[in-house]
Amino acid sequence: MQLERLLHSQGFGTRKECRALVRAGYVRIGGQEMDDPFADIPTPGLVLEVDGEAWPYHERAYLMLHKPGGFECSQRPQFHPSVFGLLPDPLVRRGVQSVGRLDEDTTGLLLFSDDGQFIHVWSSGKKRIPKVYEVTTRHPVDGALVDRLLAGVELHDEIIPVAAAACLKTGSHGLRLTVTEGKYHQVKRMVAAAGNRVEALHRSQVGGLDLPADLGVGEWRWLETRDLARLSDFSTSP
Repeated sequence: MQLERLLHSQGFGTRKECRALVRAGYVRIGGQEMDDPFADIPTPGLVLEVDGEAWPYHERAYLMLHKPGGFECSQRPQFHPSVFGLLPDPLVRRGVQSVGRLDEDTTGLLLFSDDGQFIHVWSSGKKRIPKVYEVTTRHPVDGALVDRLLAGVELHDEIIPVAAAACLKTGSHGLRLTVTEGKYHQVKRMVAAAGNRVEALHRSQVGGLDLPADLGVGEWRWLETRDLARLSDFSTSP
């Protein structure tokens, strides 16, 4: 692929801007400064260096973010900063979108991609993909609360009761709750309908993919092949 087109595909600007980057000496490959924006560059295993920063080539972007509280999952936030401000500019420029949304005060695992089919599959409630949440409640958790959530609770505007796919007491005021429908504010509404209230909410897993323990709050990373495999393997998820 021509170098200017390659840079453009990775979000480094318009093709004109990418030509200018190359001609100004800002692009290196394998430690060698590139001066021809029209050079044909093989992409397998390619790592670009743009303005001193290493950037591995990805035909499609798949990534995860450890979302902090106080951020909106919107490119046009109304009241709080956008999660897109936590990502490098090239990813935003190439058009990555969040796969579903987390509330402003909800933390944890959030996926992004520029692959429309991937976004559709992993954000669709019809696919019944399990999502695991660590819930801190206002009032103590007891067995009756767990039983109500597993049996199903009635939510406003829902025809039939909505049940947790799994629910486990994790502490005096803690639950690990698995849902598959992806309804609006589902966990908060379910816990309220069961007679308690959510004080803090953290998503720890999507499909078979856990939020890595070494991914700090506000940090992001590429989804590797093994991550995508784990994501799809949720047959044994709680």
